Amino acid sequence: MFASTSLLHQRVQLQAARSPAASRAHRRMTIVARGSGRFFIGGNWKCNGTIDSVTQLVKDLNAGSVPSTVEIVVSPTFVHLDMVKRTLRAPFQVAAQDCWVSKGGAFTGEVSAEMLHDFGIPWVILGHSERRSLCREDDELVGMKCEYALSQGLKVIACIGETLEQRESGHMWDVIDAQLQAIANHTTIGNWTNMVVAYEPVWAIGTGVVATPEQAQEVHAHVRAWVAKNVNPQVADTLRILYGGSVNDQNCETLANLEDVDGFLVGGASLKGPSFIKICNSEHKHS
Repeated sequence: MFASTSLLHQRVQLQAARSPAASRAHRRMTIVARGSGRFFIGGNWKCNGTIDSVTQLVKDLNAGSVPSTVEIVVSPTFVHLDMVKRTLRAPFQVAAQDCWVSKGGAFTGEVSAEMLHDFGIPWVILGHSERRSLCREDDELVGMKCEYALSQGLKVIACIGETLEQRESGHMWDVIDAQLQAIANHTTIGNWTNMVVAYEPVWAIGTGVVATPEQAQEVHAHVRAWVAKNVNPQVADTLRILYGGSVNDQNCETLANLEDVDGFLVGGASLKGPSFIKICNSEHKHS
């Protein structure tokens, strides 16, 4: 599915050299207020975990020390949600990895937003690239899911991102803009306070390849500028934009200090308690 790690790294570095990052740079003009703009760390456990491994992971997280200035959400599988919710201590919160697009009913295998809210789950991840590619979820469906989840009282981690082919073909900005537009079409200005946007370049998910700081900042600045122009400047100022794509305890501090990176959505490294705790302590610019 992907090129080898070394070849892929060369290709994205070449792309970075060609990208006019400076021309797209966009600095926020206001200070993000604490409470609405705390650094955000999400851990997506994906389809991983046994009773024993999840028990150990929760134990490791509970034993770790994390700053009060950081909002932390972990997302176990549906079958482990109850177990993690009951045993994981504050300040950690729990998220679902997906939910159905409308009210529950005759939809075998799905979980509705109402069920998650009733169960006390505050967050849900929507539009992850694996849902888009493996489950054929298009931009419009993701937008509709965001709308319905928000209407039922859930907070949303809305994912966007391009494939390597889309980046190299010059369609990256069109893809990202279309994904944002679909979300904006289904989201009122007031509901943006209950949503964070996670930029996850598909070519960097699970490959070991991480976007260069310049690449990550370029896209995050583009997203913030797009929201300022197409949604609302105040929404753009306070919107938390996360980076996801092979984030680990070795690269997190560099990425955390980028101007428009407000946190991470972490995959594999979130399954390792000590590594995830280190990532949760990576931010400096908001402290």
